[in-house]
Amino acid sequence: MDNFILTRRDGDVLVVLVNNPPVNALSPGVPEGLVEAVKAAAADDAVRAIVVAGEGRTFIAGFDIKEFTKITSGERKGIQLADQVQQIENCPKPVVMALHGTALGGGLEVAMGGHWRVAAPTAQVGQPEVKLGLIPGAGGTQRLPRLCGPRLAMEMCAFGEPIPAKAALEAGIVDRIVQGDLITAAVDFAKTATVRRTRDRNEFLKLDNGLVEEMNGRAAKQMRGQLAPVAAIQAVAAACEKPFDEGIAYERQLFDTLLTGEQSKAMIHVFFGERAVAKIPGLSKDVQPVAIKKAAIVGAGTMGRGIALAYAGAGIPVLLTDTDARTLGQTMTAIQQRHPERSALVEPVTGFRGFETADIIVEAVFEDLELKKKVFAELDGVARQGAILASNTSTLDIDALANMTKRPEWVVGHHFFSPAHVMRLLEIVRGKGTTDTVLAASLDLARRLKKVGVIAGNKFGFIGNAMFGPYREAAIRIVEQGAAPAMVDAALRAFGMAMGPLEVSDLAGVDVAHRVRVAAGKTGGFEEVLYQHGRYGQKTRKGWFRYGEERKPIHDAEVDRLLHEYVAQHDIPQRSVSESEIVSECVGALIEHGKRLLDEGVALRPVDIDIVYVFGFGFPVWRGGPMYGAGIK
Repeated sequence: MDNFILTRRDGDVLVVLVNNPPVNALSPGVPEGLVEAVKAAAADDAVRAIVVAGEGRTFIAGFDIKEFTKITSGERKGIQLADQVQQIENCPKPVVMALHGTALGGGLEVAMGGHWRVAAPTAQVGQPEVKLGLIPGAGGTQRLPRLCGPRLAMEMCAFGEPIPAKAALEAGIVDRIVQGDLITAAVDFAKTATVRRTRDRNEFLKLDNGLVEEMNGRAAKQMRGQLAPVAAIQAVAAACEKPFDEGIAYERQLFDTLLTGEQSKAMIHVFFGERAVAKIPGLSKDVQPVAIKKAAIVGAGTMGRGIALAYAGAGIPVLLTDTDARTLGQTMTAIQQRHPERSALVEPVTGFRGFETADIIVEAVFEDLELKKKVFAELDGVARQGAILASNTSTLDIDALANMTKRPEWVVGHHFFSPAHVMRLLEIVRGKGTTDTVLAASLDLARRLKKVGVIAGNKFGFIGNAMFGPYREAAIRIVEQGAAPAMVDAALRAFGMAMGPLEVSDLAGVDVAHRVRVAAGKTGGFEEVLYQHGRYGQKTRKGWFRYGEERKPIHDAEVDRLLHEYVAQHDIPQRSVSESEIVSECVGALIEHGKRLLDEGVALRPVDIDIVYVFGFGFPVWRGGPMYGAGIK
């Protein structure tokens, strides 16, 4: 316990340092040691005040999430942090919290247990527990509104986004921002500080009419299907309506209910899964990733533009080329207008000028195998030795591209999801010759691009699109058998999917789905009729649905007519289907194909599939992913 907490005297101020690298998480022993140090200082007549700070790069980044799983499994009793924070707050001598890096979750709750908070200019504070399906459980929903009022407290607890030090100062969460040495400034502040308990501050606890309804509406829209945001709003509202101790008890009741619920377990699975997929079984720890300092991209269309922005956003200079000068010019104009802060790092070039200086070259041309093979053959003669050649293909054979080069060991698939600078998933496709060095470099690159990299085997569609095909085919079969397209999509949105499969098809392009089917040697069912009638989706304002200016799907009687003709022509039996049957059949198809990919080694582990679907396909995070939901872990 002593190793977690370091202390030193600065005159009559005791400096207490939390020392649990790398992020000073509140693992067992840390809060206990902190309370012990504060109590000892309170009993020491030579100590006037206490400063609590974090050793290393941050204050306290939060509670140790592994402990949540131990509690739900019965391995450990409940969390005592609320009582420990209260013991700090009850100290009869001033306690000044010195914040740098991040004070998140339990870290901010500990900070609010202090009597004053000073912060470095770069510090951030937040209550992100909602991202684990939880609410603050150590007084966060009760103390935060006493510092900043219920509106901001609801926003921080229900939506989980941190705020910077300046905003925290303006809101009253932080009392002072200091330049220079943080601890020195905190000690100086502590020398004249008084005791001021957060729990006693009730002047900001005014609940405006309609605030709860407004926040519930935002939560229903932004975090559809999740229980924790609503509970967070209720808990903060209780701070305005109940005495402090009753509010704490209510918060704890809500927290315990969520912690033992299925949503939190699923979201914690995703949290750990995001970290697990970065580890490749059998990959030697001695493998060093290639340093990527400069990139080049072939293809300046929608995907090429997004990929260029992703690289530039990570501070990596990019050369961007396209055979169509007009497309390249339009893309550069769009980047300069919409992302001026990144445009200086994106340089348009003619041909492959300068590509020999790139550490990675990304091919992002049209999804056509012969075209991509031609590009790879050309790149092989341009790229320097040791440069990675990556394809942004979403379905095609990486080995066929690698075979166009004399360096198959340096070829890999980097399947970005659109919009590439926003979506967090990066499928990293391993070809037969792809080396561990290239895979390690790809995972490191994903981290730098603030993406989640998942290794996939080289089979048509890899993980994501290989599974999405059977899922969408199941939806189409149900429509052919009598369900309205809107009913199918509505059922899967109600399940929690970001979009219905037919609306996704319209967004991606019915014509794109046609080309994918042709490449896979499959027939298209009724969707082929839509293609033949030029109903390509949103790009033509008509596909499975009709689209107006707002791009919202609208029922189209023309689809009903075409569907009726198709059903009659093919003599397809009709049936009545419920929403639960729609979900069962479509998600069931997803799961069954996922099992096949596991058996074939295309996906390394069930969690890899879960992460692909949560981060790339809008599968509800609070369900943990398709394989987790099916009990396959």
